[in-house]
This record gives sequence, C-alpha cells and structure tokens, in this order.
Amino acid sequence: MFAVIRTGGKQYRVHPGDKIVVEKLSGNAGDKVTLGDVLLAGEGSDFRNTSGLTVDAEIVAQAKADKVTVFKKRRRHNYRRKKGHRQQHTILKILSIGGEKKAAKEAAKTSADAPNAAPAAETPAKGKGKAAADKSSAAPAEVTATPTENPAPANEAQANPSAESTDAPPKAAKGKAADKPTAKTQSTKNAAPAKGGAKKAPKAK
Repeated sequence: MFAVIRTGGKQYRVHPGDKIVVEKLSGNAGDKVTLGDVLLAGEGSDFRNTSGLTVDAEIVAQAKADKVTVFKKRRRHNYRRKKGHRQQHTILKILSIGGEKKAAKEAAKTSADAPNAAPAAETPAKGKGKAAADKSSAAPAEVTATPTENPAPANEAQANPSAESTDAPPKAAKGKAADKPTAKTQSTKNAAPAKGGAKKAPKAK
C-alpha cells in the first residue's frame, strides 16, 4: 500500500514504515499526526478512492536544515546586506495508510526468520541435486552408430598389400646411379658426333 500526500506545499510518496523530512509541523517528538491531504493511494497497479482517506504518522524529531547565506549588494551605492537562514524541518515516520498497517514489527520478524528458513529450503534442493547426479551417472549412455563409407577389409591381404604390387611404381635405386639417367633414357637428338668416327658421304648433286 502506498499513498501520495501533500504537506508544506510539497508532495511525498510514502509507504507504512517510511521516514520522511517535511516542513515544520507543530508538535513534539513522539506525538501522533494525521495527514488528510491524500492525492493518490493504491497497491501495485490497483488504485483506491482517496475520499476520506488519511495517513497516520509519528513525529520522530524536530530539526533544522543546513545554513544558507543570503548576501545582497548594489554597486556604487555602498549597499551590502548579509544574512543566514536555517529552515526548520520535522522528521515523520509513517505508521499506517487508511487504517491499514504494514507493521514494522512484522517486517522485522520476517527479515529475522528469512535467514533461518533459507538453509532448510536449500537442504532438499541439495539432496535433489545429488539424487539427480546419481541417476545421471547410473543411467547408461546411448550410443548411436553410423555406417562408414570405407568398411574394414575382409582378409589380411587387403589390409596389408605387398610392396611388389604391379600397380605400385618401382622404387628408385640408392646411390649415384639413381640420379643419373641410363643410356636408354638419354636423348641423342642433339648429340655431337664421336671423335674418330666415320664421316658421312656427301650427297650426290
């Protein structure tokens, strides 16, 4: 439950248990005050009729605001005035709105019981977590097998093909002979004639 009240020319949104600082109200600390100028009231998104609705509050203390310096000056007239001011305030504690109380004692009790209730709520959750973990570890994992494109060879010969296969290229011999081309593979197209060899007969004219 909340309400918007007006006092001292200002508006305040209050809930039961709130403390607000308003313009000075007559009374001493501990006195009860009823605020009747309620502009809006409701709970959540539901609003309530404000006719005849009041807000009950208690005066916590009478206080003053920080000092404000007021200085006035007029040039070339030898006019200077300096004053200080401290606005008087009243600190209020909201007790109830329209007779409905969200007692501060109940709020204190719930806040005190909350830490004691939290471990009790956590223990079953931990037990559930362990049970779920045990179930997940005990359940066998499902394995889905997919056929491969190249199945395993049927016999040992296919698995280990011999090095003497006709399709495999011949291994090169070790040593310098492997680097030099053989006589059969040498090209004789542009070869020079051997020394001392028979010369070719000239063609007849």
